[in-house]
Amino acid sequence: MNTEGKTGLHHTGDSHWMNALHILQASVAVANSEERFPVRRIFCIGRNYAAHAKEMGSNPDREAPFYFTKSADTVVASGSSVAYPSRCNELHHEIELVAAIGKGGSDIPAASAHSHIFGYAVGIDLTRRDLQAEAKLKGRPWDAAKNFDQSAPIGDIHPVAEVGHPASGRIWLAVNKRTRQEGDLEEMIWSVAESIAEISTYCMLAPGDLVYTGTPAGVGPLAVGDRISGGVEGVGDIEIDIIGPKS
Repeated sequence: MNTEGKTGLHHTGDSHWMNALHILQASVAVANSEERFPVRRIFCIGRNYAAHAKEMGSNPDREAPFYFTKSADTVVASGSSVAYPSRCNELHHEIELVAAIGKGGSDIPAASAHSHIFGYAVGIDLTRRDLQAEAKLKGRPWDAAKNFDQSAPIGDIHPVAEVGHPASGRIWLAVNKRTRQEGDLEEMIWSVAESIAEISTYCMLAPGDLVYTGTPAGVGPLAVGDRISGGVEGVGDIEIDIIGPKS
């Protein structure tokens, strides 16, 4: 009798690999605490600031928000060294406010979406811009451009009880101490609550989900040796270094 099951995983009596997977569960530090926030999925809202939509050659009209995803294990903590990704000649930075989901649900009304948020962090959506441009031209998905190792740097998550629900405030990013991106959260086309409500109409959100809520204008290229710093007023800061590609 075949006891492998439909997954194709063989039972060998050795559970070390399962223990290893548990240890490797992606997570984010919770500010001022020893707790960690286990990451389930990452949703990223595209073109959510009008000025950024324009610089990317898109119409900034208030069309329905769209999202793409990153794997949970793309998160990397603030203070990390991030390897320049393979098969990329144009790596770009995108600073973002990140909402961490603490209560799940589907078809969540925007009016109650805030009750599903555990806290907020500062994140960077690293993008293989050359591959994204090629994907757009050929009508292909953005996976190779957005979902790669270490592509979702993120700072500590600050619980709502500490920071509230930020709707305005400076969001910025600098490369080697030179400011490149600067905007205000109030410039979002779709609010955090509206974005969460929209995503929840496509799939059920669950505790552990992260929502990167879009980036202001000023995205640009990064090079090996660059130090990136950024922040969101009232939430926190983030800093990473770009190092040579992995061997």
